[in-house]
Amino acid sequence: MRQDDEAVSTDGHRADPASDAENTEALEREALRRIASLSTELEDISEVEYRRIRLERVVLVGVWTGGSAAESELSMTELARLAETAGSVVCDALIQRRNRPDSATYVGKGKAGELAGIIAAHDADTLICDGELTPGQLQALERIVKVKVVDRTWLILDIFAQHARSREGKAQVQLAQLQYMLPRLRGWGEAMSRQAGGIGTRGPGETKLESDRRRIRDQISRLGREIKDMSAARETQRRNRRRHHVASVAIVGYTNAGKSSLLNRLTDADVMVADELFATLDPTVRRARTSAGQEYTLTDTVGFVRHLPHQLVDAFTSTLEEVRHADLLLHVVDGADPDPAGQIAAVREVLQEIGAQDLPEILVANKADLGPSGAPPEALGVSARTGAGIEELNERIATELQRSLTEVRIVVPFDRGDLVSDLHDHGQVRSVAYLENGVALDVLVPRWLYAQVVPFLARDGG
Repeated sequence: MRQDDEAVSTDGHRADPASDAENTEALEREALRRIASLSTELEDISEVEYRRIRLERVVLVGVWTGGSAAESELSMTELARLAETAGSVVCDALIQRRNRPDSATYVGKGKAGELAGIIAAHDADTLICDGELTPGQLQALERIVKVKVVDRTWLILDIFAQHARSREGKAQVQLAQLQYMLPRLRGWGEAMSRQAGGIGTRGPGETKLESDRRRIRDQISRLGREIKDMSAARETQRRNRRRHHVASVAIVGYTNAGKSSLLNRLTDADVMVADELFATLDPTVRRARTSAGQEYTLTDTVGFVRHLPHQLVDAFTSTLEEVRHADLLLHVVDGADPDPAGQIAAVREVLQEIGAQDLPEILVANKADLGPSGAPPEALGVSARTGAGIEELNERIATELQRSLTEVRIVVPFDRGDLVSDLHDHGQVRSVAYLENGVALDVLVPRWLYAQVVPFLARDGG
């Protein structure tokens, strides 16, 4: 064939070199790019031993639609940590740049075919996608790659299923899994047929195979009722603490930022600490005292993460009530993380979702012993491991809890003895006088009780 003939396209038209260059650039831009240093395969163990004890082998893939390359790699690094926490060995990690995920197969049919070859070369069991797949994308991708496909949402749900310990925690995780599963029932049997345990098979279990939509809806309703009953007991505990005038401080933050370690340091408790994601699911409540001697409760809650599945936020509403009803938040960020600003944004997004965005907050940059922090300058640097900065944090907590009280002068009608009693129990009464029309009080009122006293605020000269 002549060189001139080689420059003619298959439809008989002469190719445009400029157009060819643009097409080549587009292909290069959308090529699968391998991310170095994310493989966790064992290299110092014999093949026989490795095959006997090996964990689930996974390949990771992400679609980069915006932001910097560094941000996309951070997201993939976090996905690798999630996969390891779920009990997997990461064989390979690839990322593709696209304007948007392919609506049919997430990465496009051609790239899905490339993935199939990479997966086969690694003898991998599972493909994990760094995003939430639609039911159609999940089924189409599985048909091409011939292994189980798991998205980021299901991976996080799976980790929660492994770590849930209490009856309430297990019910909340199962509810979230069923809510995720319901729109994906069609074709789920094909996916489950490839599973022999591993990611995505914990929690509700193989009952998914014979469940239809009606049965799952029934299960969702039943779990919702059970969780509501259990949350009533938690509300009773909160009221008891209020009755004894105990302020509430909740620790929130990114998963593995050191929240449980900080709780242990502030309260001399012995709560389990593990260097893994989502080690704490069930809220832990301990008593502590400020530097001024004021008693308060300190609650350690579930850690947050970027793109936390909305099913989990919904299912864990009763647990997250501990945050919403707190007088003060300790927002813990991993000061050693390369992207503390991203952690803070992810946590505040969830706080907004649960209605806790306006609560007083102390931003705490933990792990100060590991070197300079990239956290914002307003963050208080501490080390839960060494105790550095803890004394200053205690002083900040004392100051903020005092600020959470509002001083008011009110006249409460005699028939509202219940409110007067609550003010004595939960506020700090400075003075009491009995007038013709009621009881006059100068009192410091906690934030949660303030709305009840507004109708009785004393008028000037009253």
